[in-house]
Amino acid sequence: MEIQIPQGIRGKEELIVGFEDTAARYGSGLVEVFATPALVALMEKTSLQSVLTYLPEGYGTVGIKIDIAHSKATPIGMKVTCESHLVEIDRRRLVFELVAHDEKGEIGKGRHERFIIDTKKFMEKL
Repeated sequence: MEIQIPQGIRGKEELIVGFEDTAARYGSGLVEVFATPALVALMEKTSLQSVLTYLPEGYGTVGIKIDIAHSKATPIGMKVTCESHLVEIDRRRLVFELVAHDEKGEIGKGRHERFIIDTKKFMEKL
């Protein structure tokens, strides 16, 4: 099945940092600030959500590569906004550029690759 996703799609997701999003909770650090694993998850979610409506029933995407810089700490209670831009499509491989901001400015950016899958076939192979 050929899937048509227009290059250039942009996505946007937001969250308010809670304890569940902190390095202390993830175990990736000892302080109660927005964790890098939580930033990665937000970036993946933003990318996924931006293309989901273009996928046929039974299809999804999985993350296969991510390269980010988490440049600034964000405290509990502050809003984080992530924006994605689909910059490359190579058959079923999608490449996104990402940037994240909190209420004071940029906190991270990077690139993320996702692969389009037939969910049922993917799960059967596991």
